[in-house]
Amino acid sequence: MDARERLRDLLRTRSLTTGDFVLASGKRSSYYIDCRRTTMHAEGLALIGELALETIRAAGWQADAVGGMTLGADPVAYAVAVASQSHPPAIHGFTVRKAAKTHGTGRRIEGCFEPGARVIVVEDVITTGGSALEAVGAVRAEGGRVVGVLAVVDREEGGREVLAHDGIDVRALFRVAELLETG
Repeated sequence: MDARERLRDLLRTRSLTTGDFVLASGKRSSYYIDCRRTTMHAEGLALIGELALETIRAAGWQADAVGGMTLGADPVAYAVAVASQSHPPAIHGFTVRKAAKTHGTGRRIEGCFEPGARVIVVEDVITTGGSALEAVGAVRAEGGRVVGVLAVVDREEGGREVLAHDGIDVRALFRVAELLETG
């Protein structure tokens, strides 16, 4: 089984649940994808790092840093950063807080982010694109340049189109249909 097939298998067995769910958007769904059950799993982290880095390089994205909204994006960003260390050039990790700290440096973006940096915003699951847009906005407000958005799973519910409308190239390791299909 290759890395892509193995990650798909992990996502299906660890992260995909069927039933009746209310999503953050308020919509009802017959399935729920909790990617953290895969993105925080040791093997899942390794596979995501490898496959995400391949996707980034295939897209031609040149980046200094990778990150997104805490908590979902954090393990994805760190997996990419670790994988890039073995396959230079290195891409360092950062995280975007939901709100700036009220103490210390008062930063909203933590980690290896500097104004002027070329960044890739990552997501575990992209649905409406709202979380990715929030991270993009925070990066741009701090002087960063977003070269693309990468999700582990695209729920195919309009998020990609919302980001594309803002001029952002979006890639996903999997479309939800690939996880839901049988066989």
